[in-house]
Amino acid sequence: MAERHLWWQRGIIYQIYPRSFMDGVGVGVGDLAGIAGRLDYLRDLGVDALWLSPIFPSPMADFGYDVSDYTGIHPLFGALQDFDALVAAAHARGLKVILDFVPNHSSDRHPWFVESRRSRDDPKRDWFLWRDPAPDGGPPNNWQSLFGGSAWEYDPATGQYYCHLFLKEQPDLNWRNPAVQAAMLDALRF
Repeated sequence: MAERHLWWQRGIIYQIYPRSFMDGVGVGVGDLAGIAGRLDYLRDLGVDALWLSPIFPSPMADFGYDVSDYTGIHPLFGALQDFDALVAAAHARGLKVILDFVPNHSSDRHPWFVESRRSRDDPKRDWFLWRDPAPDGGPPNNWQSLFGGSAWEYDPATGQYYCHLFLKEQPDLNWRNPAVQAAMLDALRF
């Protein structure tokens, strides 16, 4: 009996950090046009799929892992039509395209978080992990950020802390909230 594997179990996946891979428009920064221009090279290497590090709009506090719009393309890399063209060209060569999607957190500049920090009563408040201070006024618990220091950032406007397992610019989404789940599934479908 022949062993069966899914394509990603046997395929070669080539990770691309778009900013430094290839400048296709001559501005000194890698972009989607640059990646599209190198597809034949990647195919000739025997690659089955391209894994693109984040290309979504972002303030770039963490090189794009602080997403401010899950359904757009950062202008540094091009536009949505450039992405569509890249995917079509990759598929024409038998290459798959995987996006590095960041579901744990957003940017603190994402409209969802901006709304959530307006007040404790904002409808988006429960989209993130907000907690009251500990009895001594400090963070709610001793959780640590993976980047060092407390995983809690105090917000003086509302007197609560929000959780960020990475940078303070990357507030964690509240996946217990069905509206967050629905919004992220909508972004994935997009």
